[in-house]
Amino acid sequence: MQISLQTYRPALLKFQSLIALLILCLTIGLLSDKFFTVANGWNVLRQISVNVCISVGMTLVVLTAGIDLSVGSVLALSGAIAAGLLRNGIELPASNLYIGFTVFGAIVAGLLTGSVLGWFNGWAITRFKLPPFVATLAMLTIARGLTMLWTEGFPITGLGDSFTFLGTGWLLGIPLPVWISGGIVLVVVLLMDQTRFGRYVYAIGGSESAARLSGVNINRIKMLVYTMAGGLAAVGGLLVTSRLDSAQPNAGTSYELDSIAAVVIGGTSLSGGRGSILGTVQGAVIIGVLNNGLVLLNVSPFWQQVVKGIVILLAVIIDKSSSRND
Repeated sequence: MQISLQTYRPALLKFQSLIALLILCLTIGLLSDKFFTVANGWNVLRQISVNVCISVGMTLVVLTAGIDLSVGSVLALSGAIAAGLLRNGIELPASNLYIGFTVFGAIVAGLLTGSVLGWFNGWAITRFKLPPFVATLAMLTIARGLTMLWTEGFPITGLGDSFTFLGTGWLLGIPLPVWISGGIVLVVVLLMDQTRFGRYVYAIGGSESAARLSGVNINRIKMLVYTMAGGLAAVGGLLVTSRLDSAQPNAGTSYELDSIAAVVIGGTSLSGGRGSILGTVQGAVIIGVLNNGLVLLNVSPFWQQVVKGIVILLAVIIDKSSSRND
């Protein structure tokens, strides 16, 4: 009995991310004896946690056939706002008033910052019919400029043990960022699989005109999606800031590249309407392992950017090839 590759093609496409991850891990493990160590494993998981938070939000955006280039800058501004309020509070000299912030208050302020910026992206896109690329590119510049103004170009440090526990703490033997990102994944998976919101997101990406004729409120769903993307970018910003015990003015640079890479590698179509959150998690793990492996192998940071760009290009080519053959 003759068995062709075509027979196994559906299974290969379904598990292509896991196959790629396995090959990548084996290759890096053979080239570096530090890769398969417990310490390095936890380090990779901490780094992946930030990208998972951002990439989950990016997946929602891409499923509606959109894109969000501002997540890195939103991450930076949200982390800086939280750190600045926690460290310095708000002073109103004219009223002889000082408002201090607890750790919880600073975290809420950071999350609100990201959500508001994401909402503004959605509002600009739906109200003025701007292409998502243009609207979020503008927000990338706006948020980065606001971060520089807020921090005056200097890191905000000395945030205290209670805040840094968010990014460096452990719970039941597992790093806290892993629990946070895992919880986010679980909630969003349930939201996409078990609610009308999830069905509407897929419907908009599949055919916006058909979704509108079916009675879906396109503008409201898009604004919710971009608001969630901004809020999840803020979660990533809080994790980065707490792990470093510092809000860096240039934090989040190129994070949008890693999140888009995770989404595409995870099988979400850039045309919208096709993909999954769990696929994105697999893509984020691949990007995290790739970043870690390149560092362990002492690859130049400039070449790291080249490699990640090639990986994204190959993932898009595979996605387009799969779409043509469906």
